Amino acid sequence: MHNPSGIIVQCQAELSQHKNRDKAMKMLKAKLYEYELDKKKQAAEQFYGAKGEIAWGHQIRSYVLQPYTMVKDHRTDMQNGNTQSVLDGNIGDFIEAYLKMKQKEGAEK
Repeated sequence: MHNPSGIIVQCQAELSQHKNRDKAMKMLKAKLYEYELDKKKQAAEQFYGAKGEIAWGHQIRSYVLQPYTMVKDHRTDMQNGNTQSVLDGNIGDFIEAYLKMKQKEGAEK
């Protein structure tokens, strides 16, 4: 038994007690390795959990270039008709709208 993790292994496959002990230690090491991988995976999921799903329809912003021009931020419903300016990097209005939205959400809680 590994006290910190609570993992227990048992082996009675061999006739020799020493061989059973060696096999049990190998099994314990493998289970501890899996246990540590699971802990790291859970920590990563907790860190990346707020990101949400990356899929079609979950985009932050839409850029329409034909037949009319518009950029729309789906989180804040902010729209801008000057797509070339936004594509050139002028996204200050979108950032400001997002920060105001977050501030409003924080005030409501």
